[in-house]
Amino acid sequence: MSLHIVCPHCQAVNRVPSERLSESPDCGRCHHALFDSHPVALKTADFDRHLSRSDIPLLVDFWAPWCGPCRMMAPAFEQAAAQLEPKVRLAKVNTDEEQALGARYAIRSIPTLALFHQGREIARQAGAMGAGDIVRWVRAHL
Repeated sequence: MSLHIVCPHCQAVNRVPSERLSESPDCGRCHHALFDSHPVALKTADFDRHLSRSDIPLLVDFWAPWCGPCRMMAPAFEQAAAQLEPKVRLAKVNTDEEQALGARYAIRSIPTLALFHQGREIARQAGAMGAGDIVRWVRAHL
């Protein structure tokens, strides 16, 4: 079975056989790695593309640069990316820059993690978490 994966670099939609997902596939358009064990920063248009066109779950950290707990959780979110990719795409949305996304998803406090699959939100968690807790939380909801 092939999965649609949106490239975090050029936003092209790639078809990747599910059995090749763990083999570090590259984008057919820009030839960058589809997964590099780092969360991708998303703007509104990119967010919508990853949400609607990718077949793997999307874990989003809604954050802001002035938020102490957000800055404290950032390294843990990076570590979680290394453990969860390529089965899950991890992304960060700066709610100061992307206020419309924060409003669309009624983000009331930051950091807030939201897990999406097949275009819809399936779980949400507010507050800073460690890497192990993030990984366990995601796996419990998939």
